[in-house]
Amino acid sequence: QVQLVESGGGLVPAGGSLRLSCAVSDRTFSSWAGGWFRQAPGKEREFVATISSSSGRTHTANSVKGRFTISRDNAKNTVYLQMNSLKPEDTADYYCAARRGFFESLFDTEKDYNYWGQGTQVTVSS
Repeated sequence: QVQLVESGGGLVPAGGSLRLSCAVSDRTFSSWAGGWFRQAPGKEREFVATISSSSGRTHTANSVKGRFTISRDNAKNTVYLQMNSLKPEDTADYYCAARRGFFESLFDTEKDYNYWGQGTQVTVSS
């Protein structure tokens, strides 16, 4: 069973930065596609960013484009989400997700993913 373990959440003032990490317990990690989603209180879970296997193509949601960057380190079996210029509306529980990759395909919906982390809380104070 593949496990995903997130870390890096916390409390940060508006304008600050955080980097979330998602460690994936699979030796073939380089063949996996990854994604980040978030769920704010009282709202549905929404897509944030995704990264493909192979070349590591990326796609981010319009709401975070230019502020958030998804990346991966295959040597460390880890996917990252660098979050800059944080806003109070970025406050949410952040979840990483993973699935077997398909060439350089990108996946931006929940149903595309088989495995999920437990979530890490991000709170941005105004």
